[in-house]
Amino acid sequence: MKKTPLAEVKERFGSKENLVKELKELFDKGEVFENRLSTDKGITHVSNEKLLKLHGVATEVKERFGTRAKLVDDLLKIEKREKDEGLRARYEKWGLPRLFDHYKSVARRAR
Repeated sequence: MKKTPLAEVKERFGSKENLVKELKELFDKGEVFENRLSTDKGITHVSNEKLLKLHGVATEVKERFGTRAKLVDDLLKIEKREKDEGLRARYEKWGLPRLFDHYKSVARRAR
């Protein structure tokens, strides 16, 4: 039986605050994702399910690429558009889950 997001957060991280703290540590200082959130509420008001997905994506990107910039570089390399600065700027505006999903689909197509 599948666990609820709350049960999974409590089992893996202890509390939502610990999950948020770990997420902030995963992102480099320049890769602030809080500017995408409501300034009144912040990240603590995001659902547990979304936080778990973001943690999974951020962990995988950190392990495979090291930084978000290297993910963008690899994506452009697969598409054979390394010199396209307009596309690079466009990708840098995308959220990490969207960027990683796009990378996976492009890499699958390239094979």
